[in-house]
Amino acid sequence: MNKVGKRTLLLEDENRPNWSGPGNRPLLTEIWYPTSDEAVTSPFKFGSPEATFQFGAIALDTDIKQQDAKFPLVLISHGTGGSALGMGWLGQYLASQGYIAASVNHHGNNAIEPYLAHGFMLWWERATDFTVLIDKLLNEVDAFKDKIDEQRIGFAGFSQGGCTAVMLAGGCCDLDHLQAFCNSELADSICYGPREFPNIIDKAPHLMETDSQFRESIDRHKRSYKDNRIKAAFAIAPALGMAFPAGGLSMIDIPVQIVVTEIDTEVPPNTNAYRFAELIPGARLEVIPGQADHYVFLNEATDAGKRLEPDICIDHPSVDRRQVHQQVSRQATAFFIRELP
Repeated sequence: MNKVGKRTLLLEDENRPNWSGPGNRPLLTEIWYPTSDEAVTSPFKFGSPEATFQFGAIALDTDIKQQDAKFPLVLISHGTGGSALGMGWLGQYLASQGYIAASVNHHGNNAIEPYLAHGFMLWWERATDFTVLIDKLLNEVDAFKDKIDEQRIGFAGFSQGGCTAVMLAGGCCDLDHLQAFCNSELADSICYGPREFPNIIDKAPHLMETDSQFRESIDRHKRSYKDNRIKAAFAIAPALGMAFPAGGLSMIDIPVQIVVTEIDTEVPPNTNAYRFAELIPGARLEVIPGQADHYVFLNEATDAGKRLEPDICIDHPSVDRRQVHQQVSRQATAFFIRELP
């Protein structure tokens, strides 16, 4: 097992705008990687105004471990309103097993900047974040560009990040399909918007009338965002399953594995994880039994986190969040070992 380093990369997409002001679209990235055996590591805590979350031991800003072979890369997408650091439990574990892991803070839909309707409603833009990030990691970021094996790139995502995994694997969405579901008697909680931004759908008509960037993104939402450099996708409690017609999933041709909790109350498995597993050719499905719910896939909480944000930090008494993370991390690692040989 490797010691793990972490760096923060201040990147931008020069071809897309910043929705909240002048300038380019920000791609603030957290990256975990194997570092030297001599590095001094310590548990990492983060959050504001108090440290609310924590994950395993890392060394900040150390050099990547020196070895002859290049490292495989796994990209990680956070859930709605979350953050790149919020997937630190998985990034840290993958790096300890010999991977470089990188996660983007999706602009307008992350916990470190103000929420924007664009960031929540134009969720296919997340896929382009990673296509641009791959380009930059392979060609521009000096510390890593010669360390990555570009033939071994995988993807992992949680919740809306799981949907991002499906899109990068080749799945195509259709907002009309989602709207038809939400207008039917079968509509479920996914139709009412995320808890972080309730009633967000009500903002769409005004944005369509007044915001050309919003309209332009909507116009291209049905296109394929597949990135052929990504060879395998691991989706954790993926969301927005009903935004994908059956034909929009049947064209996926890379290995996909899905993991979900049995009683997910935020992203109902029947219309999300189970639907993806049924319609994506060859997809594997793992169901975690018991009382673990959707937010078990966030980092472990500190005492402050449990006090300040109990809804997302406290699990059912029968659930050990660390144990769930270890189980899913091992599953993800086994999947990538198998599919990124």
